[in-house]
Formats: sequence, structure tokens, C-alpha cells
Amino acid sequence: MSDAQQTSDRPQDQAAPTGAALLAAYLRRIGVNAPVPVSPEGLGALQMAHRTSIAFENLDIALGRPIVIDLPSITAKLVTGGRGGYCFEHNRLFGEMLAALGFANRPLLGRVWIGAAPDAGDAPPRTHTLRLVDVGGEPWIADAGFGASYVPPLPLQHGAQAMTADGACHRLLRIGVTGARDGEWVLERFGPLSATDGRAAVPDTWVPQYSFDLSEVAPVDLEMSNHWTSTRPNTRFTSAIIASIVLPDGFVSLNGRRLTMHHGGRGDVMEIASAQDWQQMAADLFGIEMSDEQVAALGLF
Repeated sequence: MSDAQQTSDRPQDQAAPTGAALLAAYLRRIGVNAPVPVSPEGLGALQMAHRTSIAFENLDIALGRPIVIDLPSITAKLVTGGRGGYCFEHNRLFGEMLAALGFANRPLLGRVWIGAAPDAGDAPPRTHTLRLVDVGGEPWIADAGFGASYVPPLPLQHGAQAMTADGACHRLLRIGVTGARDGEWVLERFGPLSATDGRAAVPDTWVPQYSFDLSEVAPVDLEMSNHWTSTRPNTRFTSAIIASIVLPDGFVSLNGRRLTMHHGGRGDVMEIASAQDWQQMAADLFGIEMSDEQVAALGLF
């Protein structure tokens, strides 16, 4: 077993802070130094700070490491370990920190439609989690863990819309009832393709991102969805090496050796030429420090 596959070098193995120390460490990690008001503005600022500071990525899966979603493991990986993660990690951490700041919230599960074959004849599995947040007595959705693009917080209202700094518009539509197979609500996006991870292949149209309902979600439901998503052969997360991070006015996405950057209204695509360049890019753009052995273990070059 290579050094990259040993568990001794995993950031999760570092001691994780708890309670007030965890909140303080989290706010330092995302660069928030001022009080966060329990308001739509506070929720939006906190989520943006999270997504511009902590990368979405699945590198542990490619390195043969399990995705563990208990709070100490997530804290040690994403907060003190300097790594990123995917939705089950991001939104567990985000939900706990929201609660610590006075935002009552709970998890939801959703079906990701972006990139799904339109004629597949069946619904995609519930492989995404987001948060239902109480903001001044009104329900909102918040999502610090959607890797395909930046999804802003939205009030849970049919037709609610919000623009993002990358030039995209998002909207919520109520499409069914709680318990409906395809979901009660759908989140759609209309915007530049270069500010996505590449799966939004249809330009100039509203593209469904994911659907969800408001059913109560138990911790074991999240455990099951996380296990399926991170271990089932040929899923997106077990068959590709991906990362993304939000820029103040754009988005950066990585798929294997292909890097896409949307910045200042312009989209650029490049192929990373060497393992050394990939390692430097991971550090510079996504804040992910990897050893030579770990990069080699990914099998990209």
C-alpha cells in the first residue's frame, strides 16, 4: 500500500475542535471575522465565504479512503486539515455551524438531474444533501456542497429567483407534493456553461439541477446515501477525479486533467500537462496540498 493510501497521513486523524472552539476555527477557515446576523444577508454571506474557501472534491475516494460523515471526522478534514469534500461533508459541517450561529436548520435529500440522461426512464438516486434553514421564521434552502455550480440561498417559494456573480440565475419551482418520486421542488439554473462543472451541456435554457422534498431525513438516511455515492462502481464520484471552488465572480472546475475557469465573464479551458503542474494547481486554486505520492496514486499521468 502506498503512502497516499495509508490512513496515518489523513487530515481526519488530527484532533478536531468542538463547541465554541470549532465555530471559531470554522470562521477562521472561511475568513469570516465579523458577526453573522441571522438574516438572509447573513446566510448568503456565510455560504459564499464557505464555498470560496473550502473546495468541493472527491480525492479521498480515488485514494481508497472512506468518506466518513461524523462531525469530528469532517471537522478534522475540512476545517483543521485544509482539505475539501463533497456534499455529505460540506453540508453536515455547514448545518452544524449554522445552528451554532442561531440558524435553525435540518438536512434534506435530493436527486441530481444535471447530467442525467433525459430518456433514462427512471429517477436518479438521492445522492445530494442540502439544508432547510429557518430565517426569521421563513424557510430557505442553503447549499454549501453542490459541486456543479454555485447555488445561492433561496426562500422556499415557488418562482423564487436569485442571480449570482458568475452571471447565472437560479430559481425554485414547486413541481409536486412531499413524497412524490421526482420531488416536490426543483432547482433550475440559467447561465454560462463555463461557470459549471461541464454537465450543463445545453446553453441558453433553464437546466434542472436537482429536486428535493421536505421529508424528515434521519442520520442513517445520510449514511446510506453517502455510502452508495462513495462506493458504488461507476458513479460520478467513484469513476472521476473532480474538484470545484467558487470565485468571487466566477467558478473553477476540475475533471481529471481538464481545468475550466470562469472569471470576469470569460470562460477558459486548459489541459494540465504534468503531475507537477496538477499538484501546483491543486494547491493554488483549490487550496489542496498533496504529496508527490498522492498525486501519483490518482493515476492521472
